[in-house]
Amino acid sequence: MNYSHKQIEDFWQHVEQTLDQLLASQQDAHFEADALLNAYRSSLQKIDRNLTFHFEKESEGGPVEMVFGCDGYPESIHAVLSLVGAAPDLSGISFRAFNERYDPVPAFVNMGDELCEIDEFWCSLRQLNGKLQLAVYLRDAPKILEMDPRVEAVMILLDALIGEYELMTRIWSLDWYELPVDPIDFGLMPLSHLRHAFDDMKDRVQPIGITIH
Repeated sequence: MNYSHKQIEDFWQHVEQTLDQLLASQQDAHFEADALLNAYRSSLQKIDRNLTFHFEKESEGGPVEMVFGCDGYPESIHAVLSLVGAAPDLSGISFRAFNERYDPVPAFVNMGDELCEIDEFWCSLRQLNGKLQLAVYLRDAPKILEMDPRVEAVMILLDALIGEYELMTRIWSLDWYELPVDPIDFGLMPLSHLRHAFDDMKDRVQPIGITIH
């Protein structure tokens, strides 16, 4: 942890000073204020290089949520919690740490030119030596994960299914494999069934990556 509380205070002071400008550019849960958003990102990178944010809005007329994460890096969980823990109480916007579960779970994720349906993906969840190992199976599994939009779609679906925080602190490993011809015969389950399986197993393993006191 190389960040300082002064860096966190400076970030929130900047948000507070520019909030009117941000909200004035609001279009639903989007903001037409690229220079301002880039300045936020730059400040967050100084706190921790893995910090990210995006905006969500659950209902018409409700406040926009600024959701902070760490791009799946467990070593940066504490930075997210420290940042959100220091957030001021501001009108018109609220602040949250990590992507939470979604109900209902999305049936698909639109990745621009590609529509990725949850039914395309299968998985296995196994406990080995007290650790949960998750494997995702898809057709034509990519050799370079970053080059396939389906990988990003699956990560979004995993957040929706089990929540970003528990994904980072309960899943020891995540692997990607080619989908076999008969997934059921191979002992796999549809990705949409993961939440039930995870909830049934998660209390049998110790959290990893962070200890909360």
